[in-house]
Amino acid sequence: MKTNIEEFYAEEGEKIKLNKIPTRVKPFYLDKEDYKKQKEKHLHKFNELQELFYSYNKYALLIIFQGMDAAGKDGAITHVMSGVNPEGCQTFNFKQPSTEELDHDFFWREYKCLPERGRIGLFNRSYYEEVLVTKVHPEILKRQQLPPDLTDKNKIWKNRYRSIVDIERHLYNNGTLIIKFFLHISEEEQKKRFLARIDEPDKNWKFSAADFKEREYWDDYMKAYEDCINNTTTERAPWYIIPSDDKENARLIMSQIIINKLKKIKMNYPVIDEEKKKELLSIRNSLTNK
Repeated sequence: MKTNIEEFYAEEGEKIKLNKIPTRVKPFYLDKEDYKKQKEKHLHKFNELQELFYSYNKYALLIIFQGMDAAGKDGAITHVMSGVNPEGCQTFNFKQPSTEELDHDFFWREYKCLPERGRIGLFNRSYYEEVLVTKVHPEILKRQQLPPDLTDKNKIWKNRYRSIVDIERHLYNNGTLIIKFFLHISEEEQKKRFLARIDEPDKNWKFSAADFKEREYWDDYMKAYEDCINNTTTERAPWYIIPSDDKENARLIMSQIIINKLKKIKMNYPVIDEEKKKELLSIRNSLTNK
């Protein structure tokens, strides 16, 4: 089944309302068998494109995964990485910042982890936490050692949105392409996944009391995500709002978006010059004559 990814694209200038956007859509697969076939097809195509991307070595690709706890970020990254040459991909998980990280600007720890040319970087959470978690819990700002005049609540979030857009523009102008996924799940679906993590022993490690505590701020988080997406989606670094109550469907949608992004790049394998061809021919002759 063909996946129409345009419906998940948050267009620059558009003011989205998350409560108007579904967390579940009609599946892009017929049944479990069809899902497996499509998954394998996506992985095969992604592997081909990733190898070409790596050898072309002109661009880097940064893929950001954001969402509420249990939205499926870990599973989505595992899905994307399945069968891909690990030399061409890097994955980083960003949790609570360290004391050293708090003594730098909010982008510092992520900047060190940006992918090199030819590589694909996957961020499980990112610098966007600084306009999401920190906005929901503004007391975090006290730990960031900022001058008092820079923590004015009427200015700080606008300034951070502007900083993010400027940084992403800078990255784009230096060859880093960016895809941003917001895994959009319902409060009810999160509840089901939390219960599964409690009831199934092999999932207990995934659950913490802190995750449950954050549910109290659900509406605040939805407002923070809404403001974030509306202020930081751009043509060069767009947000995609992925309906994620159906994990398999969400993974197919994200895979197709990544594949389409790579296919749009005009890439080719390196072309060797005549001198290199002569060298290879000489080596070949030596090998075949022994």
